[in-house]
Amino acid sequence: MEATDEAPTGVNESELPSDKVCDLVEFIVCGLVDDEDSVTLDVTDSEAGSLIEVTCSEQDAGRVIGRKGRTIKAIRTLARALGQRVGTAVEVEVVG
Repeated sequence: MEATDEAPTGVNESELPSDKVCDLVEFIVCGLVDDEDSVTLDVTDSEAGSLIEVTCSEQDAGRVIGRKGRTIKAIRTLARALGQRVGTAVEVEVVG
């Protein structure tokens, strides 16, 4: 086997670390909501880290947040864990 400098198939070299975290958050949120088409994610990257703002319908916002905020807390925990693995700080906010 020879070592090559090429990226493995399916890996985009221009992809930011926050893109992987964004994909995870989108996957989880879309699994929770009734109206997947209303879900949008706005990612803001800075030197301090990344902010992912989740926008969904008002009816689905309650599902994403969960009772006493438990669901969004779990989503934030997963996003931060993945962010740490890919080398970026991550915050996740739900915008109504």
